[in-house]
Amino acid sequence: MKITFLGSTSTTGSCPNLYETDRGTYLVQGSIVTDEEALTVMRERGLPDHETVVEIPKALLGFAPAEAG
Repeated sequence: MKITFLGSTSTTGSCPNLYETDRGTYLVQGSIVTDEEALTVMRERGLPDHETVVEIPKALLGFAPAEAG
């Protein structure tokens, strides 16, 4: 898989980061959610055991390219 760095809201060069893949998807690097209440809600909404949730600031999405319409 080829990944392209799109941007970060970090001032230290760590996370969160946003990447685009050559498969038409995005990779998000962020803090793993460990809040049990939030995870319970996500599991109730269908989060499978083999997936996880990361938390990012809204500003990170400003690096996502607009979809061609």
